[in-house]
Amino acid sequence: MPDAPAHRRSLPGPAPARLAPTRRGLFALAAGLAAGAALTACGSDGPAAADGSGPTGATGTSGTTGGTTGTTGATGTPRVVRHARGESTVPPRAARVVVLDTDALDSAVTLGVTPVGATTVAAGAPLSAYLPAERLTGVKAVGVIGSPQPEVIAGLRPDLVLGSQVRDDKRYDELSKIAPTVLSRTTGPAWKENVRLHAEALGRQPEAAAAEQAYRAKAAELVAALGGPEKAAALKVGMARFVAGAPTRLYLNDTFVGSILTDLGLGRPANQNKSGFALEISPEQVDQAAADVIFYSVYGDPAKSDHARIVGGTLWNGLDAVRNGRVHQVDDNLWMLGIGYTGAGLILDRMRRDLVG
Repeated sequence: MPDAPAHRRSLPGPAPARLAPTRRGLFALAAGLAAGAALTACGSDGPAAADGSGPTGATGTSGTTGGTTGTTGATGTPRVVRHARGESTVPPRAARVVVLDTDALDSAVTLGVTPVGATTVAAGAPLSAYLPAERLTGVKAVGVIGSPQPEVIAGLRPDLVLGSQVRDDKRYDELSKIAPTVLSRTTGPAWKENVRLHAEALGRQPEAAAAEQAYRAKAAELVAALGGPEKAAALKVGMARFVAGAPTRLYLNDTFVGSILTDLGLGRPANQNKSGFALEISPEQVDQAAADVIFYSVYGDPAKSDHARIVGGTLWNGLDAVRNGRVHQVDDNLWMLGIGYTGAGLILDRMRRDLVG
């Protein structure tokens, strides 16, 4: 299905247009994790999230998404984690984890956990292709996002289930009878807070702090390569998505991609530099996509979207970004569903390639 409006975001279609993402950024992020772990082992939670936008999970004692009560960090001692549906007592360091959305899958892999089970974006679809295949070996499909199969999950004997209230609220009681279940409130722009919640539930806060530090370092390197904050702010960057069976979307700030652009301090076209999810445009409104640089992706069958009509039209080809060769097609599954530090790191790598060279 295409993205839902406001705070919700989409699942990819059965055959989304794809570009093969590079793994170089993933290896760089892994190196950053290793370096950052040494710096955060003393207990620092890392710098606060910069986006601060969109719905977040339940606020815990620290003011971030989730909060630990009771004895924290004690080896062998169960911990109580506050989340969108209340409190759950989780194992000190969960080993058999089931994840119910792509953001939780990114979190688990980024933090060093291979889940025993995960939902997929469609029946029979593979797991997120941008993640290392070797880290997904043996992960069992437990249904489709939004419709997990409790009996399959139970058969995996998990010690923790990670999901979101926006997807799995109605199944919370059933899932909680299988294993401690921790739900963020939503996904998308709250992704950094959600990683902290996932890390808390997994008992891997130092790894999460290291991942955040690596992401911020990579973002700072990109800004420097662009010539510094002032030049970055002067560059107007837009993100468009051609959607099968729906109008074309121009993404605003309250989205995963929008949060990355904000973190970089990149400029945004005035009509896109606002809170909210997306502007929907028709082929006759392509002038609203005007920007110095345009990234775009295609969801589902391109023939069922406005893609061909728009990119072959005079309005599109009259845009400055098109005439200057500054339009870049990107992988829809990564840019729309790579919601976590590994996905964000790969997006930064692609931005650097296209913006800097």
